[in-house]
Amino acid sequence: MDETAPIPSPGLGTSGNDDPDRCAETVRTALEIGYRHLDTAQMYDNEAAVGEGIATSDVPREDVFLATKVHPSNLAPEDVRETTDRSLERLGVERVDLLYVHWPTGAYDAEATLPVFDELREEGKTARVGVSNFTTDLLEEARELLDAPIAANQVEMHPLLPQDDLLAYCRERDVTVVAYAPLMQGEAGDVDALADIAADRGTTPEAVSLAWLRQRDGVVPIPKATGEAHLRANLDPPTLSADEVARIDAIEERERLVDPDGAAWN
Repeated sequence: MDETAPIPSPGLGTSGNDDPDRCAETVRTALEIGYRHLDTAQMYDNEAAVGEGIATSDVPREDVFLATKVHPSNLAPEDVRETTDRSLERLGVERVDLLYVHWPTGAYDAEATLPVFDELREEGKTARVGVSNFTTDLLEEARELLDAPIAANQVEMHPLLPQDDLLAYCRERDVTVVAYAPLMQGEAGDVDALADIAADRGTTPEAVSLAWLRQRDGVVPIPKATGEAHLRANLDPPTLSADEVARIDAIEERERLVDPDGAAWN
C-alpha cells in the first residue's frame, strides 16, 4: 500500500481473537466484504492466523494495510529486531505497513528503542512507525528521537474517553489516532445519550459510538468482531447529525475501560 496514503478506516481489531481457525476466517471474511486495515500484535498471539487469513483471501497483499505491535517485553534494541523478524515470518510477509511500540513500559527506553524502529523502516521491514498508549509528553520525546514521522498513536478512545487534548496534539502534527475499544466493551448501552440516539435510529448504542468516532477528523477506529453480520455493521455505521454529535460531545462522564498493569496512561 502507498506509504503516503491515509490509514484505511475502519480497521479490524483482532485482540482476543486467538483461536487460529476462527481468526483466519474472520480476516478472510473482513477482507472479502471491504476491510483493508488489519491490526494485530505480538501480544495477541494470532499473527500467524492473521497472515493465513490474508494469504487465503482473494485480496492482493498490496491492497491490505497490515499493522502489528512489538510486545513491551521485547522493546530492548536487539529484541525489537529479532522479534519483528519473527512477526514478519508468522504473518508471512516481507514487511508490515505499520509497526508500533505497543506500550511505553517493560523494556521500553526511548533513546535505545526508537532508533531500531528507524532502522527497520530504512531496511524496508515496515513502511511506517507508530506508537501506542503514548501521552503527549511521550509523543514529543519520540518525535525528537525518531527520524521517521510518527504515523499513528493507538489509544483507547470512545465517548467516555474522548481524549480531546491528545487528539488536538496529534491533529496538529499529522499523527493519526487509531482508536481501540471503540465499541466500549459492552458498556455503550449504559450511556444515556448513546442509548437514546440508538433508539431513535433503530440501531445499537455500539453503532452510535463507532459512528461518532468515524466522524472525528484524524481518528481511525479498529472495532473487534468475528461474525459476518457484526463485521458488516462495523463497516457501515450510521451517519450522525450535527445535533447528535453535539449530544455525544456533551457527555461529562469519563471512564477508562482498559487498564492493564504497568500501562502509561494518556
